[in-house]
Amino acid sequence: MKQVVSISLGSSERNHAAEVELLGQSFSVRRVGTDGDLGKMISFIRENDGKVDAFGLGGIDLYIQAVDRRYTLRDAEKVANAARISPVVDGSGLKNTLEKRVIEYLASETDIFSERKKALVVCAMDRFGLAQSLEAAGCDMRFGDLVFILNLPIPLRSLRSLAMVARVAVPIIRLLPFTMIYPTGEKQKSNKPRYPKYFLDADIIAGDFHFIKRYMPPELPGKIIITNTVTLDDLEMLRQKGVHMLITTTPEIEGRSFGTNVMEALLVALTGSKNELGPEEYQLLLEDLRFKPRIVEL
Repeated sequence: MKQVVSISLGSSERNHAAEVELLGQSFSVRRVGTDGDLGKMISFIRENDGKVDAFGLGGIDLYIQAVDRRYTLRDAEKVANAARISPVVDGSGLKNTLEKRVIEYLASETDIFSERKKALVVCAMDRFGLAQSLEAAGCDMRFGDLVFILNLPIPLRSLRSLAMVARVAVPIIRLLPFTMIYPTGEKQKSNKPRYPKYFLDADIIAGDFHFIKRYMPPELPGKIIITNTVTLDDLEMLRQKGVHMLITTTPEIEGRSFGTNVMEALLVALTGSKNELGPEEYQLLLEDLRFKPRIVEL
């Protein structure tokens, strides 16, 4: 049985283990949270390097996509470099392929986009494929990168404007401690609403769930949320807030949807590769696996 471990900067309270079979191959999948401790992540990878078939980096991105350019985050690079044998992926290689497919599936198989929707992507540089495909689906877009990363009440309205801002800001942002950019550790447990009007004005709220959970307002009546990893507790919390529909871009495994870093690590381990795969390889594997989004009406 192949071994896949998601080593996460997030809370250890979300640790989980499961066994899954993909294309006839059995996998043991574990999530190990380090409660915001980068040093623990580095130590864990060093101790288990070569003992697992692939690592997924959770709660931290190795890369962010500034539309047509990809930048490496300095803190994440330190973590990834702790491995010398086992491949390390953060989900970004799969995000663009998988999340584009999800929006295409929703457009063809549901009536979600039958009328033009207002869509908020909380951080488009983290979920560029999702942002790009929602714009292509005809949504009236708002990108919250400046709002939720830099705390500036300036939602961007096009990928072109995002590209212009990213080329100036990302070379600086990539050097910052990751805890200044993204909710980690204890911050993932608490809610600190930020500019609720942008959430309430949107029909669709999309992007990384920790960003959404950290900054969303007390109520989200009638909203559609398109995101990645959620637990059963998250599902109940969204129901209480009045969310109409939850769509997770990764499939459900034993009651929860694992993050894209786990799914990418599974696909890399499946092929036996020592590096992330290319877009065409992910596309072919996704077609073979027939992955579909999980859609839950709340």
